[in-house]
Amino acid sequence: MSIRAVRGATTVKENTKEAILFETGYLLKEIMEKNSLKNEDVISIMFTATDDLNTAYPAAAARKIGITNAGLLDYPELKVAGGLKMCIRVLMLTEAIVPQSEIKHVYLNGARVLRTDLLRDENRVAVALDGPAGSGKSTIAKLVAKELGFTYIDTGAMYRSVAFYCIDKDIDYNNELEVISRLDDISITILSTKKEQRYLLNGDDVTDLLRSPEVSEGASKVASYKAVREKLVAIQRECASKQSVIMDGRDIGTNVLPNAEVKVFMDGNVEERAKRRFEELELKGITTTYEEILEDIKKRDYNDSHREYNPLRRAEDAVLLDTTYMSIEEVKDYIVEEIKKYLKEE
Repeated sequence: MSIRAVRGATTVKENTKEAILFETGYLLKEIMEKNSLKNEDVISIMFTATDDLNTAYPAAAARKIGITNAGLLDYPELKVAGGLKMCIRVLMLTEAIVPQSEIKHVYLNGARVLRTDLLRDENRVAVALDGPAGSGKSTIAKLVAKELGFTYIDTGAMYRSVAFYCIDKDIDYNNELEVISRLDDISITILSTKKEQRYLLNGDDVTDLLRSPEVSEGASKVASYKAVREKLVAIQRECASKQSVIMDGRDIGTNVLPNAEVKVFMDGNVEERAKRRFEELELKGITTTYEEILEDIKKRDYNDSHREYNPLRRAEDAVLLDTTYMSIEEVKDYIVEEIKKYLKEE
């Protein structure tokens, strides 16, 4: 084996210990995975951080993810006019079998602009579709994905899967500590078929059990827990790193994929959203009332927009689309055109 050098960089949204360690850890995991490296293959890692990141040493993330025998060095980054802000870079020396020319360097979030050559090679597009409950995000995302050949990732189904697990196991989803204590027991797998995506919870297909009002309420609650969001965000980002995706949720454009190439925030008046959700459940044979759905959506709107960790809000660079008086086809066509517009600009 020979010593190989792997480079990488990422940006961080806020100068907090949690954000620095999370983003650095995610970058290291991506480098390891893309280059088929094990912890024992790492000889040393040098970290640099811009001077606006000073609440934690990035190197601590390596120990946190199990890289315990490598030498670690932290340095402040030389301040350069016009340089990236809130940026962490790594230089990893490893024992690798592949030639240096085949090493895969990894640049994430805002740091992707440092290596546009890698971006062109990947030729991936990420679409972030955010909005409140019942705004039609899932329906539209599936249609857009089908038309453009993208992979659709229903992030809401992941939170619903956690809520369903809690309900099924008689765990109080209002008890944050109890939910967090069981997170390691939860495994969520996305199974893609030609017609749709199925969600497996610990190996069992629960896709058709995730749309009841009780599960909806539970999903809104568990989604407010930081540990739950961090676990699922890591899965979501991993999906987006491998293919062109359209992802819908509450904080895709602001947190999960902050550098998504296309961002749309879908909204609509609450009565119309409740009507759509009621009709959707009726078609699936789920017994409920319009009044129950309306109250459920109002409650979810409040919880989602007032939660402490990454609440529902429109990203500054997201297009606002009011779908109240638009047909499904009109909404789908609008978003497809936004994506095509981006591709033409490229």
